[in-house]
Amino acid sequence: MPRTPSASSVAPARVPAAVLWDMDGTLIDTEPMWIGAEIELVSRFGGTWTHEDGLGLVGNPMLVSARTLQDRGVDLPVDEIVDFLNESVAAGVARQVPWQPGARELLDEIAAAGIRMALVTSSFRMLAEPFARAAGCFDVVVSGDEVVNKPDPEPYLTAARLLGVAIEDCVAVEDSRAGITSALASGARTVGVEVFQAIEPRPGLVRVRSLTELSIERLERIAAGERDGVEVA
Repeated sequence: MPRTPSASSVAPARVPAAVLWDMDGTLIDTEPMWIGAEIELVSRFGGTWTHEDGLGLVGNPMLVSARTLQDRGVDLPVDEIVDFLNESVAAGVARQVPWQPGARELLDEIAAAGIRMALVTSSFRMLAEPFARAAGCFDVVVSGDEVVNKPDPEPYLTAARLLGVAIEDCVAVEDSRAGITSALASGARTVGVEVFQAIEPRPGLVRVRSLTELSIERLERIAAGERDGVEVA
């Protein structure tokens, strides 16, 4: 279970103080599950939803996605759409966690080094909590039904506050444009993983093509100021 520190708990200074993880697309390959659930739901109401349509929703808050599906003919209340999508993806993850390449190994490496971690996701807790339990390494979970959603910086600021660390001493890892915007706006050092969306250069952003390009040593350099095209000695 995720562990929330007491109000007086302050993590020791280290580089990085914590790693803050997005979930969908970054750690686990759930985007095909989300898109499959969207296709099923839209087709049930006689509409058409394509893989490309689904990619357009990557990184969006759940409520925004639900309203988009309503606009495409899904005649259900927003909360019922959200529940259907979350339940569909949760069932898929329960059958088998679809880890992204290098994700499980990197989480284990970071945990073994004693660096604290948070899961910061736009998905609702009904999906985030079971994944966090399966991963077994997150100190806190910040889910999309508890905070203002990305691209607002609140999710990452909340995670740092719960961990008792300064956001500027954290590294956030994201795969979507909205998530990257959220992480950068919070003040966290930010890594963008190019999974489903091409990621444009941004000030302060480090871009990688896979989590296999990250390690404890690389995260330390990023926390110290490495960014695209600039190495830190």
